[in-house]
Amino acid sequence: SPVHSLLPFVLLGIGVDDAFVICNAFDQERKGQPRTRETNEQLLLRSSRALSRAGASITVTSFTDLVAFAISSSSGLPALASFSAYAAISVFFLWLFSAIFFTACLVFDERRQIENRRECFCCLTRKKNKDEEEEERQTEDVPEGSFMMTYFRNVHGKAILWGPGKVMVLLLFGFLLVFGAYSATLLEVEDTQREFIPTGTSLSDYFDASDELFPDAGIDFFFVFEGASNIYQSRNELARLDERVSGLSNKPPYIAEPNSEEVFRNVMAGFHDYLIENGSGAIGNVTLDEESWPTNEQDFVNSLQAYTQTETAPGSRFRRDCSFSFSELEAINVASEYVRLTKESNGRTIDDADKQIDAMDLTRDLVQSWTDLQSAFVYSDQYVTIEGFKVISQEFFRNIFMAIGAVAVIVLITVASPLAAALITFCVVGCIVEILGFMYHLGIVIDSVSAVMLVLAVGLSVDYSAHIGHNFMTKPGDDRDERVMQTLSDVGAAVMNGAITTFLAVAILLMSESYVFWVLSRMFLLTVLFGVANGLLLLPVLLSMIGPKAFEHHKELPNEDLADESVREGDEETEIPADEIMKGKEELEGDKN
Repeated sequence: SPVHSLLPFVLLGIGVDDAFVICNAFDQERKGQPRTRETNEQLLLRSSRALSRAGASITVTSFTDLVAFAISSSSGLPALASFSAYAAISVFFLWLFSAIFFTACLVFDERRQIENRRECFCCLTRKKNKDEEEEERQTEDVPEGSFMMTYFRNVHGKAILWGPGKVMVLLLFGFLLVFGAYSATLLEVEDTQREFIPTGTSLSDYFDASDELFPDAGIDFFFVFEGASNIYQSRNELARLDERVSGLSNKPPYIAEPNSEEVFRNVMAGFHDYLIENGSGAIGNVTLDEESWPTNEQDFVNSLQAYTQTETAPGSRFRRDCSFSFSELEAINVASEYVRLTKESNGRTIDDADKQIDAMDLTRDLVQSWTDLQSAFVYSDQYVTIEGFKVISQEFFRNIFMAIGAVAVIVLITVASPLAAALITFCVVGCIVEILGFMYHLGIVIDSVSAVMLVLAVGLSVDYSAHIGHNFMTKPGDDRDERVMQTLSDVGAAVMNGAITTFLAVAILLMSESYVFWVLSRMFLLTVLFGVANGLLLLPVLLSMIGPKAFEHHKELPNEDLADESVREGDEETEIPADEIMKGKEELEGDKN
C-alpha cells in the first residue's frame, strides 16, 4: 500500500541513530590516547568496551521499536498490520547489522586512521597524522571534543540544571502536555481517499465537478433479500418496504426519504403495481389472487423473471436488482441511499466519517430487527471504506496505548530500574500527547497514514529518552546533577546528531505534493522535535530531581585507562603493567620511524 513507501525513510532514521551512539562510544573509549600509540590488541579491546557500552543502549531502543511494531501487526487494519510486521523484521536486521557489520567496519576504519590513510582514497596518506593535527588544535586553545559535546557539557547542561532553568523546563512541558491533551480530543477520523489523488488530474477534476454539480448526492446502498420462498412469503411486506425506512433522514441511520425511484428503487413495489394495472398477460399469463399476486411461488418467480430480465421487458429498469440462476430466484436488491453526510473542516466540505459509521451500523441493526423479512442484509460499495474508518477509530488510540505499555515493560526489563523506566515512559507519553495535539493544528487527521506514523512515533521517541536514561544509570556518584552532566556530555551529542540526520532523511519530503509524504514529513518533524525535547530537556531535569542510583556494578568503578587494561590470553587473564606497555609503544614508534 502507499504507506509501505514510508519504511525506507524510517529505517534511515533509526539506523543512523544507532550508528551515532556506537561511534560516540567508540571515540570516548579512546580516552585521549593517540591512535599511533594504540596497538592492535588495544584497538580490539576498545571496540569490545565501546560495544558493551553502546550495545546495551541500542538493544534497549531496537527491542522497544520491534515490540511496538509487533503489537501493531495484530491490527484489524490490513495496511497497518502489514506495515508493522514489515517494520518489526526490518528493525531486527538493523540492530543485527549495527552490532556486527557496522562495528567491524569501525575497526577497519580505525586501522586506516592509524596507518594515516585518507578517508575516500585509502591508497593515499596524509602529510601529518591526525594525532599531530589534534595537538596543533589543542595548542590553539581549541576545546577537547566535538562542538556538540562541548555545547552539552558547558552550555546545555548548565542551563537546564540551574535552579530557574529547571522551573522553566517543567513549566514549558507542563503547558505542552495540557495543550496537547486538549487538542488531541479534537482529532477526528476523516475520509482522506481523495488526498491520494494528485491535483490537476482528470479524476480529481471529476470529483470537484461532482461536488459542485451534485452537492446532495448521497451514498448508495442496497437491502438484499435472499431465497425465493422467503421473498414470496413476504411479498406484501417487501412491496411496502418504503414505510419502514421513512422518517429516518434527519437522524441515524440517515436514510433518504423514499419519495422517488431515484432515491428508493423497489422491484417488488414496481412488480406489484404493474400486476395491478396490467395483469400478467404480457409476462406469462399466470393466475393472480385477489391481491394481484401470482397464486404460487413458481408462477411468482416465472412472472418476475419475465417482468425484469429482458431489455424490452416492462420492468427492465429492475434487471440488476434480481439475481436468477436459470429459473430459480436467488435474491433481490432494494436500492436506497443515505443523505449527504458531510461536515465543514478547515474551510472545506468533507465527508463526515463518524456519521457514516453510525449510518452503516444502525442500518444493519435496522435490517436485523426485521425478523419477518429474514434472511436479509445490507450492502454498499462504500462500506469497505467506512469499515476502515471504524477500525481506525477503534484501534488508533488502543494501538498507541498497547505500544506504550509494551515499551514500558521492555524498558523496565532492560534498564532494570522501576523509577528510571517510569521516567522514560512518562517522556514517551508526553511526546505522543504533544504530537497528537500539534497534528490537529497542522490539519493532519486520523486515517491509515497517521495511524502508521503514530506507531512509528512511539518507537522513535523512546530512542531519545532511552539512551539518556540508560546512560544515566551507568554514571556513579551521589550527585544527580553531576551524573546528568556526565550523561549529556557522554551521549547528548550522539542523540542530537541522530535526531538531526533522522529529520534530514525526510526533509526533502516537506515539499512533496504526495499526501503520504506530506503527512510523513510533518509527523517526522514533530516526532524528532518533541522526542529530542523530552529526551534532552525534560528527562535530564527529572533525573536530576528524582533520578535513581547507578547500577551496583557502576557505583565504584575507577577511572581506568587503556594502558592498565587486562588482556585476555587463552583462558588466563594477565595484568600488563603500564610501564611495559609504554615501552612497547616506544619500540613500535621506533620501528615505524
